[in-house]
Amino acid sequence: MNKKNITFVAAFLILGTFLVFTSCKDTAKKTNTSSSSNTNEKEIQKTVYASDVIPFFDNFKLILGDGSNVGKPINFENQDFFYTEKGSNENWVVFKAPNAGSTHGTSNNTRTELGQTKKWYPKTANDKMTATLKIINVSSTGDARVAASHSVVVGQIHSADGHENEPLKIFYKKFPGHTKGSVFWHYEINTKGDDNSGRWDFSTAVWGDDFSVVGDSNNTYPEEPKDGIALGEEFSYEIEVKNGVMNLKFISEKHPTKTFSKNLIESEYKTKDDIPEQTQKLFVPIGQDGVERENAYAGEGCFFKLGAYNQTNGKSPEINKNWCSGAETHGGDVKKQYKDGNYAEVWFKTGSISVSENAVSNEGYFSKNDHLKK
Repeated sequence: MNKKNITFVAAFLILGTFLVFTSCKDTAKKTNTSSSSNTNEKEIQKTVYASDVIPFFDNFKLILGDGSNVGKPINFENQDFFYTEKGSNENWVVFKAPNAGSTHGTSNNTRTELGQTKKWYPKTANDKMTATLKIINVSSTGDARVAASHSVVVGQIHSADGHENEPLKIFYKKFPGHTKGSVFWHYEINTKGDDNSGRWDFSTAVWGDDFSVVGDSNNTYPEEPKDGIALGEEFSYEIEVKNGVMNLKFISEKHPTKTFSKNLIESEYKTKDDIPEQTQKLFVPIGQDGVERENAYAGEGCFFKLGAYNQTNGKSPEINKNWCSGAETHGGDVKKQYKDGNYAEVWFKTGSISVSENAVSNEGYFSKNDHLKK
């Protein structure tokens, strides 16, 4: 090879090396720029809070499934108990509560639940709460003979005065192995006298069965309800209290709409003879056989609650065969309970509340009950 050719080849190799090196540098620069851009996009992506999805949380205070007292949950989330999820191109508010954790007062159960900050009086009320929701999970364990096993309360009316009883609890309950569960609602009597130990609930089926349908043994289950609601299936409820009467409406796309009415200021359970057969079966045998005040909840301030109030717990059924489930709790370890299905999870898509002019502050209730105080 002559000297000119050698010089040309050398120059060509030097130029090629320079172009490759420059190209690599440009590629690296572009890659780094793209990565930086993605990071920045993630950093500036807005968190969707529950209060963005259902903008009525300034009317409520929140307690979490670990006993934390949040207060008004504006621009708040907790990835274990209260946050948002995207489902079917819509945002949902997630409420989760394990079978065991921190509980308060006389309750055996954990909850991630909102409590209304104002109270109203049934006789003069004109108050309403609505919600659209779906149940994602109820406890995978629990004694099937215990009526509360495998259930969660998703909406309530609670009294802030007197015995602090509950004229309304809306339940969802599904046994393991069943595709469909039941929606039903409870009325708890406002027990006459100072002793509240005789209080009891009366359960009314909406879709599926009522509270009283249980298994024959701790791990055998009744027949699956044919007209029940599946996990993940949407339904709505409307609760209105006006002039002493509670009106309920339940709506589901695949089921007939159901409506109910209950007088909250005049009792139908004034004597022992008024105790219904369902109660005779469930509550009387364990000593809960009280009668109600003649004017029921008249004169008592009431308020709405909404969320996931898990009704399954680890207490022995020997304590109370209606409310103590004997379920798995892993000693209160929340992560272990979530891993094997021992929790309640409820997703809410919409909610609304209207409060009458005569509603007053409910801070007295929150002060008395530390579990609802910020």
